[in-house]
Parts: sequence; structure tokens; C-alpha cells
Amino acid sequence: MQKALFWESHGEDGKVQCLLCPQKCIIAGGRTGFCRVRRNDGGILYSLNYSRVSSYGMDPIEKKPLYHFYPGAHIFSAGTIGCNLRCGFCQNWQIAHEEPETVEIIPERMVEAAGAEYHGKRSIGIAYTYSEPLMWYEYVLDTAKLARQDGLKNVLVTNGFINEEPLKELLPYIDAMNIDVKGFSDEYYNRTCVGELHPVLKTVETAAPKCHVEITTLLVTGLNDSAEEIEGLVDWLAGVDNNIPLHFSRYFPNYKMEQEPTPISTMEMARDIAQKKLKYVYLGNVPEIDGANTYCPRCKALVIERSGYRTQAVGLQGHRCSECGEEIKFIDNVK
Repeated sequence: MQKALFWESHGEDGKVQCLLCPQKCIIAGGRTGFCRVRRNDGGILYSLNYSRVSSYGMDPIEKKPLYHFYPGAHIFSAGTIGCNLRCGFCQNWQIAHEEPETVEIIPERMVEAAGAEYHGKRSIGIAYTYSEPLMWYEYVLDTAKLARQDGLKNVLVTNGFINEEPLKELLPYIDAMNIDVKGFSDEYYNRTCVGELHPVLKTVETAAPKCHVEITTLLVTGLNDSAEEIEGLVDWLAGVDNNIPLHFSRYFPNYKMEQEPTPISTMEMARDIAQKKLKYVYLGNVPEIDGANTYCPRCKALVIERSGYRTQAVGLQGHRCSECGEEIKFIDNVK
């Protein structure tokens, strides 16, 4: 166990209140919070998952998904257990909400692993992913500091459901984030995810000026896929920065949800709406149609081609479209 950050004593009966995320759990002695990985032991809050790793391996950066952050690169990915939401469609419920086997990997060893070569591939850094990395806060903070010292990048794949103070302490060590904006209504967040929308939007607005940000929204049939809700999401994101890539992901039945898969027509409708105001819009889980390529927002020329996780720049001169000279917003080693 590791003593947790961001909590305070609550009353004289030994309870504590966790202040890491908007759940703000009040936790009695010997009990854990909503996330299952923060426990009150003797009036002190501890992280139970520090150095506990449930999954790890080398991934294409596009799998996060991050399409505008070192396209074509690989990144060492690791996850733990626990989550502070309860999404009915959870794709990683076995590690988020169950008790999978874990191995101990201390921060120094994680950084060493991320710096090693695997099957001829080098990692650009560490992606904290699979389960909710913000519930791994103390470990991510310690590891990210060490990774930064070694010249490695730090990436969060997160639901963004965190309070502002801990987010601001972590952000100086984070290079990129893919943030799930799971829908654009409080009702959807309350009923489907057992959370709130506003803190997630605040996370995006806070992070976007500080690091590279991309957004993913899983469109769930009949729940968050109306034109009106998609328009609200797009209007808000365009107001933050219309260069932020938006990934619409197709839903398939999983965990506790049995709705039919998202119709292809709904995915195309969402893209059509988003492209009116956002420069970079992608469709995930729909290999049947062209949803992964990057096109110039001005002349629509193909600039980055993706087939599965194979990525190739086909229409770029540096960071500009080779057809019209428009700047294409992405981060890599090209200056």
C-alpha cells in the first residue's frame, strides 16, 4: 500500500474523504471508496493498487487512439485495476471491476521496461491505459516524473473524471491524453456511467492548453447517438479548439449492455455533423468504411493513410499538406 494523495479527515469517527475525483467518497475505517482501490486504514487513506499492474505490452500509438501524436510510433502500455465510473458498456470490465491477477512493477522498473526494445520496436514512452489511470494516481505521478527524466513521453488514456487540483499537479508531466467524453448529457453520465459530465468537460478545457489532447466518444445505440447530442458535443469541442481530433467509436454489446451495435449510418451522420466545425474527425471500430485516414482540412487531400495499425504519411511536406500547404496539426520529431 502507498499513502494516498488528496484526502482529508472527515469528522471524529475515523472517516476520511477522498478528494481525488468528483465522487468525493466518504470512507469509513476498513472500507474502500467507489473505485475499490483507495482504502481507509486507521484514519489514513491508502492507494491499494500502487505498483500493481494487470496488463502491459507494446502498442501502436494509434491504438490509444492517438492519431496526431507521433503517428506510426509505438508506446509501452500498462494498466492496473479499479475505476471511478461504472459504464454499462465497459470494454475492460475484467480489470476495472473484477479482481484480476497482477504483478508488481515499481516505477523505476516500469521506466526501464518502457526504454527497452521489443522485437525491433522502440517505445516513445509510457501509456497509462486499459483501466482508469487516474485511479492509479500516485503511481502514475511517480512514474511519469521518472519517465520524463529519461526522455520518455507520458500518455494518459482516461475518462477525465478527476478534480481540478490533482489534475493540475499531474499535467506538467503529461505529454498527451485521450479523454473519453462518453456522451453530452448529465442524464447519460448519471444513468449509464454513474458519474457527471461537467468535470470531464473541465478536464478537457484544462488539459488542452497544456498537452496534446484527443477525444473519444463511444456512440451507444439509442442512448447518446442523437443528432442533437452530437451537435452539442461538437459545438463545445469546437469552442475549446477545433484542431482537437475527435474519434467516434462504434459500440458493440459488452459487459452489462445488450443494445444492438451502432448503425453504420449513425457513425456517418456523426462524422458529417462534426466535420462542419472540427478539422479532424475519425471513426473507430468500422473497418467497412474509410474512417481512420487524415485529410487536409482545407483541400481534403489524403495526408496520412492508416490501414489497421499501419500508418504512412503520403501527402506531407514536414507538417504541411503537399497539395495546398495547409498546416496539419500533429506532434512528432519533424520540426
